[in-house]
Amino acid sequence: MAGPESEEERPLTVHHLNQLLLVCSLVLLVAVAAVRISSRSGLPSLLVYLGIGVLMGQDGIGDIHFNSAEVTQVMGYAALVVILAEGGLGTKWKEVRPVLASASVLATAGVAISVGVTAAGAHFLVGLEWRQALIIGAVVSSTDAAAVFSVLRRIPLPARVTGTLEAESGFNDAPVVILVVAFSTAGPVEHWYVLLAEIALELAIGAALGIAVGWFGSWGLKHVALPASGLYPIAVLAIAVTAYAAGALAHGSGFLAVYLASMVLGNARLPHWPATRGFAEGLGWIAQIGMFVVLGLLVTPHELGDDVWPALVIGLALTMVARPLSVVFSLAPFRVPWQEQALMSWAGLRGAVPIILATIPMVNGVAGSRRIFNIVFVLVVVYTLVQGPTLPWLARTLRLGEKGEASDLGIESAPLERLRGHLLSVSVPEGSRMHGVEVGELRLPPGAAVTLVVREEESFVPGPTTVLRRGDELLVVATDPVRDAAERRLRAVAHGGKLAGWLGSDGAGAGR
Repeated sequence: MAGPESEEERPLTVHHLNQLLLVCSLVLLVAVAAVRISSRSGLPSLLVYLGIGVLMGQDGIGDIHFNSAEVTQVMGYAALVVILAEGGLGTKWKEVRPVLASASVLATAGVAISVGVTAAGAHFLVGLEWRQALIIGAVVSSTDAAAVFSVLRRIPLPARVTGTLEAESGFNDAPVVILVVAFSTAGPVEHWYVLLAEIALELAIGAALGIAVGWFGSWGLKHVALPASGLYPIAVLAIAVTAYAAGALAHGSGFLAVYLASMVLGNARLPHWPATRGFAEGLGWIAQIGMFVVLGLLVTPHELGDDVWPALVIGLALTMVARPLSVVFSLAPFRVPWQEQALMSWAGLRGAVPIILATIPMVNGVAGSRRIFNIVFVLVVVYTLVQGPTLPWLARTLRLGEKGEASDLGIESAPLERLRGHLLSVSVPEGSRMHGVEVGELRLPPGAAVTLVVREEESFVPGPTTVLRRGDELLVVATDPVRDAAERRLRAVAHGGKLAGWLGSDGAGAGR
């Protein structure tokens, strides 16, 4: 007769599932509360999530033994796809377009400078052998999209600074991943010109596929009315993930593809956009929380003692030498003011992405890969703790903060396919110059009209002399031919007031 089943052989039951769901829900609740704590204290939330993972790990109160670098890498890649998609959806083309060239140079030539300087510091100051030094230099040269998006969007910086840093964080993951994989491959590293050609080819393939998938996806969503508004967020995220998969399968950069596809979708004025944006933000938070907790589980705190000093030295070389040099040399042709260069040098935030990339040499069996992971982990935690909270102070010191800028107008569009029209839901935010404007002074094109105003939980049909106020919700019905013109006019009034158009504000630049 067969003996009793061992603990490993017992099948999963509904009871086990209930326990797992309870643990996951509690972790999510704690992590959501941590978002509030981090926003009030100024500490980046990733440190709180990493701390949750460490507490649940083998040296913490949870005593969970998790040491699979392969699972961590797969989960990290999946989370990074969602984070890049959310970041791309929230990137305004009007801010990125003027700085596209400088951000691209910073994400390529700047990465090369940062890798070389940081690797030299790791080799000569810490004593790591060149392969390990190059891996660390490449791993930490990638600014983290999640950290950059979450921190910068809370600080009122000039559009050029925000656009450059956001675009750089979306672009530089691709070349860095290629470099880390190349340095982590067994055998000698390829000639530098072969590596450069490979990076250029993968970036070109990823960019082409990302733009193509994003354009076709936005065209389809504009011309096909889905039966439920809740399907639009799912469709948008599915298109973004398709771009990543297409780029990766075509031996291109899937990360660049998903970011560009999401940027195209995010600037396409899709139906039910606020709902889509909120869904993407929520999914992005879940991806960040899950990724950071898993990374915290993977680390073994009692092994970090010997790697603290090397991490501090390498981090100092990266933060005070490599990053400033990469910014100065990359932006030299673009005549960026020194104040903005100083802020961009300090705002090269690291987060979960370097820690995820540090699992690549572990999976490939590179000698000393566990030490590389520990050094990167300590470096990210310490310098994120230093850079994140001090960034608003530095922006104020350099006089780069922008106060009093009008909030963008929130417009949600629901297609009325059978009526050949659109129902626009318009939110009048704080700072909008639509406050105090009469409905008749909106001067909407023929075929568009304000049909309802919701104010302080009461709704009424407005007249031509009804004065709009901050916090109002408007329902605007527009026929299909004038839908875009009506939205442009609404955005123009929101930014330029009732005299928009006469004073040169036509709303063309007032995108999402």
